[in-house]
Amino acid sequence: MTVRIAALFALVAALAGCAVPGAPRYSDVQDGQFRTAKATSAVTLKHTQTVGVIFTENTVANLAYMERYNAAAQTGIAAKLTDSRISEAYVNSSDPELAINWFAESLEKQFATVEFYENLDDVLAARPDVIVLLDTRSKLITERSADVQASITAEFFDGDFKFIGKAEGSDARSMSPIWAHTKRAPEIAEQINQQREVQINALQKFDASLESLIKAAS
Repeated sequence: MTVRIAALFALVAALAGCAVPGAPRYSDVQDGQFRTAKATSAVTLKHTQTVGVIFTENTVANLAYMERYNAAAQTGIAAKLTDSRISEAYVNSSDPELAINWFAESLEKQFATVEFYENLDDVLAARPDVIVLLDTRSKLITERSADVQASITAEFFDGDFKFIGKAEGSDARSMSPIWAHTKRAPEIAEQINQQREVQINALQKFDASLESLIKAAS
């Protein structure tokens, strides 16, 4: 794989301590230039193009959120007090790298090269054919809520910030309370594992949306 996933997660780890605890939120600070891009580009998406990807601040916050959730599942107090089947379900269903790795592989199947960059200046200096703004959101199970959500959106721009198109996928599931007194450990673990199903469903919908976007441009 040509993408610099390891470097990106090092960046996320550094930023995690600065992120506001809790679920991620949208911000227009980092990606303001893209959000103000109104013109439609004449560029069409092709398999021969080079692609540079940058994250929205929401994606950075989402990665930090998933990192905290996953770490708590592995080493937190709850992990030490919980049935191993339940703690394993929490860990397996909160992989912070799942969405980014899936996204990277999806783009690598469609384009000549895919590189991830830490900021807008870096991607502009590299001058790829297409710039992608990646936005992800996740909501996982807590002690107060069993509602799960996942979404991924990739907006494609040319080098002049003109909009080319968008691919997206999302899924959500509202489940019964996890810690109902009538539920046994295997049933609780199975329900927690549905978090991963929601994430994968969103990613599969993204893949279908991306393929449709590229076919429409060809």
